[in-house]
Parts: sequence; structure tokens; C-alpha cells
Amino acid sequence: MFDCFRCAVVTLMLAWTVALPALAADDEKRPVPLIFDTDIGNDVDDALALGMIHALQSRGECELLAVTITKDHPLAAPFADAVNTFYGRGEIPIGVCRSGKTPEPGRFTQLAKLKDGQRLRYPHDLLSGDDAPDAVSVLRETLAAAEDHSVVIAQVGFSTNLANLLKSKPDDASPLDGEALVKQKVRLLSLMAGAFPKPAEAVGRLKNHKGYNIIKDIPSAQTVAHHWPTPLLWSGYEIGISLPYPHQSIQQDYGYVPHHPLSEAYVAFLPPPHNRPTWDLTSVLQVVRPNRNYFGISQPGSVAVADDGSTQFTPSADGRHRYLTLTEDQKLRVIETLVLLSSEPPQR
Repeated sequence: MFDCFRCAVVTLMLAWTVALPALAADDEKRPVPLIFDTDIGNDVDDALALGMIHALQSRGECELLAVTITKDHPLAAPFADAVNTFYGRGEIPIGVCRSGKTPEPGRFTQLAKLKDGQRLRYPHDLLSGDDAPDAVSVLRETLAAAEDHSVVIAQVGFSTNLANLLKSKPDDASPLDGEALVKQKVRLLSLMAGAFPKPAEAVGRLKNHKGYNIIKDIPSAQTVAHHWPTPLLWSGYEIGISLPYPHQSIQQDYGYVPHHPLSEAYVAFLPPPHNRPTWDLTSVLQVVRPNRNYFGISQPGSVAVADDGSTQFTPSADGRHRYLTLTEDQKLRVIETLVLLSSEPPQR
């Protein structure tokens, strides 16, 4: 690693007591059943977050049940499959949306079809998103097979898939409609979306911030914010922007193999030296490791998504929503943790 890293509300809802900020001792020892819902290809933090999930799974801290994708481009799913395969888990189900949201090519997803000679540099089976199942079908099948009130969903892209899940009808996977299925199976939804700065920070780009993950599908974000029936934890723009991923790690920590999909994706997205914000990684880290004081947690309340894409948090004792906070003392520790997990070699 590099030198720079050497250097409350008393009464809460019962659901929040179960979900945040602490887990019971027995639950803490069990891997967190996790669904990763991502717009992978639009920014490289999605790729780093997926690699971090695999490191946490190798440590026995989570189990990646499925990946569902909200970027509607045929190489988004193959790239996710290539990363999963790189970490030895190419069997993980992947579902896609066909919504027309951000259909343009990603800057790094072309790595999924890159060849060295006649062989794919990153072997994988899913060669096109056109061949992948619908995301809602994957979500319903995955949830139906899970234990009740066990699954955590990390949504780090648009709300398209989850809004469609809420609206889904009973099918062969489950006799429940989408909202009832979510209520029965999901413990917590973690969203990288919105902005919830301290009043003193609510200036400049944080003033009335309209997050990318919301403005690309505002109606779906409004549906999830208003109708999602379990606790929601928001990681706002101000969190990830305060935790830049150090480019030195990209240049130094991934050389244990000749080619690494995360470091090559980072370079393809925007060549170093630059330190990319870690928005999506924060949503994953908190829900897999909720008891390590990486972040603070706000009082309960509700988040409303306005028609222009801005978010507003209103405190309320019985609210299902909370958001992450971050102190100066927490920043270096969180960055180092994100780097160590993202760059951890896969188990072979």
C-alpha cells in the first residue's frame, strides 16, 4: 500500500433495530445474502464495487445471489459476467433491463470482448445482454428462493429494475406480487442516490443536487422511494465524493496477474492519475459490515424524490429511510478498507 494510508435517536422502528446499525451476534457470523443492482458501464465505481463484493464473499461475509443491470447496452452484462468469472463465480445469475436507459457504449465494457489472439482476455459465457434473462425474472426467482427477511439489495444504478419488481405480478417463481414478495424476503435496500449534506455543506454542487442515478429514471426513483416496503439506507453524493479511490492503488495493487478487469476498467474509463469517487462501494461496505463504524447513520425519516430529480429528507420517528454520514476521522480508514478489499486477489 502507499504512504498516505500509514499516516441519535433512542427509539426506532423494530425493522430498523433489526437492520441497522447492528445485527445480532448470530446473524453477524452468517454471510449477508446480497443482490447487486447496477448500471455497470456508466462509471467504474460499479466495477470496483463488484470486485469488493467478491472479496467479501471470499472472506465469508456475504453471498452474491444475483447481479441485475439497469444500463441497457449489450456489453454491460457480459462485462459483469467476466468479472464474476475472474473471481471464480461465473455461475451467478445476471439479469438485464430493456428500458432504453443509457444505451450508449460504456468506456470499459468492451473489455468483455477483448481478445489476446483467439482467446478472450477475460473468459466468460454470457456474450451479449440480448441472451440474458429479464432482470425482474431474476429478482423474483432469487427472492422466492431466499429465507424470509434475509436479503439485502444494493442498488447502485437507476431504480428501473426495482420499480418494475414492485409492479410485478405473481408468476411461476412466487404466488406473491412484487411488493408482497419484497416485504417477505428483503431485509434492507441500500441505494447510492440522492444527496443529504450538512446545512453548512449545502452549497455549490451539493445545493439541490440532482443525482445521476435518479435523473436517468426519475419516475422509477419516485416509485421506490415512496412504495418500497422495507427499510432503505441512502448513500448520498456527498459520501462517495469525499472518499476518492487513490490512483496509486490502480497502478500498484493489481499486478498479481498480467491483466486485471478492475484496473483495466479504471484505466479505460479515465486513465490515471485521477482519484475516482467511490460512490457505489460505500453502499456495499455498510450493508455487509454494518457494525464497524465506517459511517454514521442519520435519524429515521423519509426521502422524497422531486420531479426535477432532487431529494429531500424529512425526519420522522416511524420513517423507513435513513442515510449515511461521514466524519473526517472516518475518511482515511474507509478509503483504506475500500482499497484493500477491491484489490484483494481472488481465491483460486
